[in-house]
Amino acid sequence: MTIKEAILKSLDDINGIANYMIIYNHIIEKSYYDFKDAKTPSSTISALLGDFIRNGDTRIKRIKESGGTFSYYLTKNEQNINVDILVPIIIPESKKPNKTNNYNERDLHKLLSSYLKNTDIYSKTIFHEQSSNSKDNHQKWIHPDMVGIRFLNLQTKASQNFLKAINRVDTFKISSYEVKKEINSDYELKKCFFQAVSNSSWANYAYLVAFEISDSLYEEMERLNQSFGIGIIELKANPYESKTLFAPKQKELDFKTIDKLCRINPDFEKFIEQTEKLMTANEKYVKSTEKELEEFCDHYFSNDTEFENYCNEKHIPIEKTVANINMDI
Repeated sequence: MTIKEAILKSLDDINGIANYMIIYNHIIEKSYYDFKDAKTPSSTISALLGDFIRNGDTRIKRIKESGGTFSYYLTKNEQNINVDILVPIIIPESKKPNKTNNYNERDLHKLLSSYLKNTDIYSKTIFHEQSSNSKDNHQKWIHPDMVGIRFLNLQTKASQNFLKAINRVDTFKISSYEVKKEINSDYELKKCFFQAVSNSSWANYAYLVAFEISDSLYEEMERLNQSFGIGIIELKANPYESKTLFAPKQKELDFKTIDKLCRINPDFEKFIEQTEKLMTANEKYVKSTEKELEEFCDHYFSNDTEFENYCNEKHIPIEKTVANINMDI
């Protein structure tokens, strides 16, 4: 277990707000990390917690306590914590990774699935080559690269049953994702953007996702987003540092197009079937059905070591950030 993994594990155990000393003491108590000859290990924990925030890692958030000190918590536990004021995340300017095109576009899907899972979205790659019309070039822009679903997380059985009785569609939202390695010109942006428009008309939310996006395209991305409602995600090798540059506009589901995609693509059809199965499952089968959906969907990383090893294996460039501290371990 790395020191960052030990921090994440400790915050998960604590399941609440904790300052750096509480986290450090928990790591020592549980023997999650051996600091060996470190001179000031608690200061290292404090600095690394700051790195999570400065690097835009979405797994951790912080609040400012009285006296100006910070406390931290896991984003996934936010609903269990009474937090009124969050300190804004500060994301520093950083250099773009050196261009290396030795990886495949689909190698990025696991990065995206990890980013989405951290926001409670199940996602699945749609293999367009398995479609019955895969050789028809006129249909190549009908398939999304990935689909995702988020279920409304209600805490009581009464509210869950009430919402289902009113309108079952409101208990979930489905998203479509068009994934690209890089977008470096206005021409590339428009081509990719309208591909996303074309293959996402059926979904509640639509996103264009890219690993490298030229900073010069920001204004045009904003214009296209406002005009067509397609969200834009900048993907990072550390998936938890990925960020949504522009949020999508919500649309109603287009069931005719959903039906068409189900007829031509077995991946998409199975995704819809698994969703329906979970929505209609008897209460005592919900957990097992949810596990079945998770196993069907794309896998995601469980720790930092996994994504680092994966990126190295797939030749996906990793941005290296160095903390502005004196590391002593």
